[in-house]
Amino acid sequence: MKSYKIIFVLRIAVAVILIQTLRFKFTAHPDSVYIFETVGLEPYGRIGIGILELIAGILLLIPKTIWAGALLTLGLIGGAILMHLTQLGIEVKGDEGVLFYTAITTFILSFVILYFYRKDIPIIGKKLSV
Repeated sequence: MKSYKIIFVLRIAVAVILIQTLRFKFTAHPDSVYIFETVGLEPYGRIGIGILELIAGILLLIPKTIWAGALLTLGLIGGAILMHLTQLGIEVKGDEGVLFYTAITTFILSFVILYFYRKDIPIIGKKLSV
């Protein structure tokens, strides 16, 4: 039972990270616009990824869709990490790497959540839980 409480806290943490960044994406904050212009995804990518992050955050909070929220988060944040490593750099506009390290942390937490709920993944979940 203790591990479920820890995973619950991880789910809340990841959902909060995903959802709190939305205000920057949806209000076209200059830093967010800069990031998405740099990777060639402004404005549609910024809005689209924001919507997907909102969906991922919500899925992480619904018991039957935790695995889907974690998987979607892994994909989104994996893309963000890739963009940092290939186009943006670790430090973006003097943030001392906060965005990058937050992405790494979110990715790891999402992986832990997905691993914990791997048995709930349709079709392949039963095979993964052996």
